[in-house]
Amino acid sequence: MDRPKITQTQGQFSMSCRVEATINADPATIWGLLTDARDFPRWNSTVTRIEGQIREGERLRVHAPGTDRTFKPRVSGVVPYRRMAWIGGFAPLMKGVRTFELKPHDDGSTEFIMQEHFYGLMLPLARRSMPDFGPIYERYADDLKRAAEERAADERQAAA
Repeated sequence: MDRPKITQTQGQFSMSCRVEATINADPATIWGLLTDARDFPRWNSTVTRIEGQIREGERLRVHAPGTDRTFKPRVSGVVPYRRMAWIGGFAPLMKGVRTFELKPHDDGSTEFIMQEHFYGLMLPLARRSMPDFGPIYERYADDLKRAAEERAADERQAAA
C-alpha cells in the first residue's frame, strides 16, 4: 500500500500540515465518508465523535481521542465531491483552517488532500501544547483509504 505523503511547514506565527494519498475509489464514495458525522468514528481512529452535520455553514463539535478539548469548526466552502473547509479560532489571535480536497484520476482513483493551516499571534504559545500532526494525518489518510476502498469493493460486488 502506498504511504500517504506528509508535508509540514512552520514559521513564527504559522504552521501547516498536509497529507496526500491516492485512494482507489471515486470521489462520491470518499465524500460519503467525509460528510457522515455520525459514522465518522467507525472508520476514523483520530475522531471519537462529531456532533452536528457536515454541511455548509454548520458548526461542528469534534472530539478527538486522548484530549478533553472539543474542537468547534464551522464548515465552509463546500463543493460536493470536490472540497470543503473546517474553520475554527479567532484571527488575529489564533485560527485554524482544515481543507479537504478530492481530485479524480482517469483510472477511477482519487487524490485525497487534507491540509491544516494554523496562524495567529498566540501560535508560539499554543504550539507547545499541540501534537505532531504528521502521524495523526497519516493515520487519518490511511483510515479513509481503507474505508473508501472497502466500500468501493462492496459497491462493485453488489453491482455484479
